[in-house]
Amino acid sequence: MDTYGRSGNDSLAGVGDTADLSALISRATRAGKGLPPVERWNPDFCGDLDMEIMADGTWFYLGTPIGRMPLVQLFSTVLRKDADGKTYLVTPVEKVGIRVVDAPFIAVEMSVTGEGAGQVITFRTNVGDVVEAGPEHPLRFVDEDQTGGLKPYVLVRGRLEALVARPVMYELVEHGEEIEVDGKMMFAVRSRGETYPIMPAERLKRLSA
Repeated sequence: MDTYGRSGNDSLAGVGDTADLSALISRATRAGKGLPPVERWNPDFCGDLDMEIMADGTWFYLGTPIGRMPLVQLFSTVLRKDADGKTYLVTPVEKVGIRVVDAPFIAVEMSVTGEGAGQVITFRTNVGDVVEAGPEHPLRFVDEDQTGGLKPYVLVRGRLEALVARPVMYELVEHGEEIEVDGKMMFAVRSRGETYPIMPAERLKRLSA
């Protein structure tokens, strides 16, 4: 029996002959420490796994939260989002699809150094990634139609983004300033020499009135 109380001969739902979760964990572990080169691997697609990353960053397997953070962190290192818009767990010998409600990661902390054009904004994700917003890790801001709110995302690696948690978002916008972007005044933040528009300055004034 593995740590989930399933026998080693049980196959994953919808995955076919990729063996059980413990085997997937073993292969992910053997893929290497740190961040394996998942972008360079091209294994066969083995089906979809009943695994889902919820909007708050919680990972579920077979409808049950995965409570072991080291296991979540392990799986996060072999995540890949492909051009088809789907997210997969990828090892050298298999590729299995998983579901992601919003973004696979959550930015749970941020720090700011410098100011003006020299400002650098650094984020830490819920699985331990640390990235500096900038050319390699751009920020984007999306209007949330349901609430009228704002959802910032930062690119972590490949096509994988982190949703900036709401408390961190409030901290982030405190570092915003009015900057002219393409001839239009925008409320924006700067990091590593890049400017990331949040909203038109006029809209901010209306919201603040």
